[in-house]
Amino acid sequence: MLPLPIDPFIPQIVDALARHRAAIVTALPGAGKTTRVPPALAADGPVLLLQPRRVAARSIAARVAAERGWTLGGEVGWQVRFERKFGPGTRLLVATEGILTARLQQDPLASGFRTIVLDEFHERTVHADLGLTLARQAWLARDDLRLVIMSATLDAARVAAFLDDCPIVDVPGRVHPVEIAYAPRQPLADAVGDALARTDGQVLVFLPGAGEIRRAATELAPRLAGSGVETVPLHGSLEAAAQDEAIRPVDHRRVILATNIAETSLTVPGITAVVDTGLHKIARYDPDRGIDSLETGRITQDAADQRAGRAGRLAPGIALRLWDARDRLHPHREPELHRIDLAGVALDVLAWGADPRTLAWFDPPPAEAIEAAFTLLGRLGAVEDGRLADLGRRLHRLPVHPRLGRILIAADGARVAARACAMLSERHFLPPRREATSSDLLSAVDDWDRAPWHVRRAADEIERIVQDLKPGARSPEPFLRAVLAGYPDRVARRREPGSPRVLLASGHGAVIGPESGVHAAEFVVAVDVQASPHGSSGEARVRVASAVERDWLVPNGEQLVHTVDDAGVVRARLIEKYDAIPIAERVVEPDPAQAARLLAVSLLARGLGEEESRLLRRLRFAGWPMDDAAVKGLIEQACAGQRRLQDVDLRRHLPHEARALLERYAPETLAVPSGRHIPLEYQDDGTVVASVKLQELFGLADSPRLGPRAEPVLFALLAPNGRPVQMTRDLRSFWNRTYPEVRKELRAR
Repeated sequence: MLPLPIDPFIPQIVDALARHRAAIVTALPGAGKTTRVPPALAADGPVLLLQPRRVAARSIAARVAAERGWTLGGEVGWQVRFERKFGPGTRLLVATEGILTARLQQDPLASGFRTIVLDEFHERTVHADLGLTLARQAWLARDDLRLVIMSATLDAARVAAFLDDCPIVDVPGRVHPVEIAYAPRQPLADAVGDALARTDGQVLVFLPGAGEIRRAATELAPRLAGSGVETVPLHGSLEAAAQDEAIRPVDHRRVILATNIAETSLTVPGITAVVDTGLHKIARYDPDRGIDSLETGRITQDAADQRAGRAGRLAPGIALRLWDARDRLHPHREPELHRIDLAGVALDVLAWGADPRTLAWFDPPPAEAIEAAFTLLGRLGAVEDGRLADLGRRLHRLPVHPRLGRILIAADGARVAARACAMLSERHFLPPRREATSSDLLSAVDDWDRAPWHVRRAADEIERIVQDLKPGARSPEPFLRAVLAGYPDRVARRREPGSPRVLLASGHGAVIGPESGVHAAEFVVAVDVQASPHGSSGEARVRVASAVERDWLVPNGEQLVHTVDDAGVVRARLIEKYDAIPIAERVVEPDPAQAARLLAVSLLARGLGEEESRLLRRLRFAGWPMDDAAVKGLIEQACAGQRRLQDVDLRRHLPHEARALLERYAPETLAVPSGRHIPLEYQDDGTVVASVKLQELFGLADSPRLGPRAEPVLFALLAPNGRPVQMTRDLRSFWNRTYPEVRKELRAR
C-alpha cells in the first residue's frame, strides 16, 4: 500500500482506544484516515464506519477492498438507504449515518460491532449528531464498545468533552502542498481555463447544485471544444453508474463539476486543481410557516479547507477561490439539527426509548423545533400525550419521513402512493405541468417511465417493505385523502376562485406556482412549499399541490366574529376553521359582552351625537369627573345589553350622585320672569349660554350663577324680532349702563 501520513499514528489511535475506549482523530484531507484507521481497528472486532454520503460509502468500501485484498461484500461491505452489499463475514461495514440510527433501534447496545467510527463529523448532519448521541448511550452501557470520531476540520475539544475527555490524536501535515489563490468575480470559464493551464491533472469545480452544474457545463462547452478535455457532472441525484463514472480513473483530462458531495471522503482521482465558487445549498425549515427553503449561501471555513485539500492528495496542487481573500467565513458549519424539520428525528428518539426533549444530546436542538416536531407527530397520529402511539410504531418501521409513512398507511400501501412517496423522499422535483390535474403527484406517477433511477429504486424498496401493496384503483379519491393524512398542516385555500394566491393553514399567504397543474380546486394540500427568494417580505411558492374536498376537512377550531353594520346594529357569525383557514360560517346571536364592547368602540370611533355630547358637557360643568377613562366607562355601561347604537342611552346609566349634581348645578333650562324656561347651552370652555328676548328678562336684576364655581350665565340678548342685541354676563351693569342706549336704538327701529 502507498504510505500515507496517517500510518505512523495508527498505533497511537489503537492505544488511545485501549485506554479510554474513545478517541478523536483529526487529519487534513488526503492523510488517509478514512481508508486506513477503520481496517486497522477491525482486527479487534467488527467495525461500523459511518459516512455522510452514499457515493462515498460505496467508493470507500471498494477502495479498502482494493488496498487490503479483501472481497467487496465479504470482509468489507457497504450499506446505504435502499441498497446494501455485505455478508455474515463482513468485518468492516461502511454505511451512511442514518444506518446507525436504524440499527440502534433494533439493537440499542450496537452489540454487532466492537467499534463505531463516525467519519467527517464536521459536516454535522442530523444523522451524525443523532448517531453520536445514541452511540454514546451504548458506549456508556457497554464496557467493550469503542467510539472514534474523525474529521479534517473539527472542533475536537467539544467532542472530546462529550466523550468524557477522551484523547485527541492530531495528524499534522498533508501529503502534498496546495497553493491557495483568490480570484474574486472571475468568470467560471476563465477560472477553469487558468486551472487547466497551471496544472497537468484533473480539475474539480465546486458548485452549489445540480442546476448550476448544468449551466456551467453549457458555459464550458464552447471553451473546451476540441481541447480533449471532458466535462463530467457529479451530484447526489445522478445514477450510481454515473457517479462511479465521475470518480473512475481515466487517461485523459477532465473537469469534474461537483456539489459538496466531493468535499469529503470521496476520492476523485487525479485532481491537481480545485476551482471553488465558495457556495453551497443549505436546507432550512420554518416550523411557524411550514415552509422549506433551499438557500444558496457561503460555505464555512472548514468546508473551504476541505475543498482545497482535494487538490493535494496525489501531487502538489492549486485551489482557486472565486472570492476575495479579505472575506471572513464562519469557522464551522451550522448543525442540521438547528435548521431542519425534526419530526423524523423525534420519532427515532421516541422509538429508541427516550424523550428528545430530555435526551443528553451532543448539541441540543432548539426547544421550539422539538415542540414543532411533536405537534406534527401528534397531527399524524404518531404520538399521544407525548408518547409513541401504535401508529407511530408503524410509521417508524417505514424508511421514509413520518409524513410519507402516513400517506402509505392511509393509502393501504397502494402502488401509486409508494411511487409518489419515493419521489418526495428522493426530492425529485417534478416537471412543470401544463395540463390540469387533481394532483401533481398523480400526474408524476403517470409519467413513471421518466422518473430517475434512484426514485424508481426507492419505490421498489418501499413496495418491498410495505409488502401488502395493492394495484390502486384509478379513482383518485383514496390517494388524495392519503396525501391529506400525510400533510394535515399544509392545507391551503384559494383567496378567490381561479386565483393562484392561497391562504395556508399556518395563516401565511402563498402562491401556487406555474409548475403546478392543480388549477381549479378551491382547497389543496401544499405538498412542497418553498420560501420566497425575497425572504419574509415575499409570498412562498407552492410547487407541488394536491386537491382536497371541503367535506374532508374536519374543523379544529372556531371563531365568533362580531361586526357593526352601517345601520349601527351588531351582527355575529360563527366561523368554523381548519387551522387558520375559514371553511364554513353561520349567523348566530351576538355575545352580549362582545356586542357591548363593539358598540362602545363604534360609538367612540363615530363620535357621540349632540345629545350625548351636551350631557357630557353638563357633567363636566357640574364637577363630575369626565376624563377620557370616565367617558369610556360610561359609554361601556350604556352599551351593556344593547345591540343597536340607537338604543344606547347614556343618561339612564348615570349614577344617582351624578344626576343629583346635574339637577343642582347644571340644569337643562333657566326660568325667566316671563314665565318661560329657556334652554341652557353648556360650552366646551365651561361657558353657559342662554339665548333670550330682552323683554323676557324684565324683572331679573342680576345674572344667575350656576355650577359649583357659581359661574354667571352668559345671556345672548335678542330683540323682539329675534336679532342679537347684546352679550352679557352682568345683567345689573347692562340695566344700569347699556340698556338705555339699547332701548333708544330699538325704538328708533
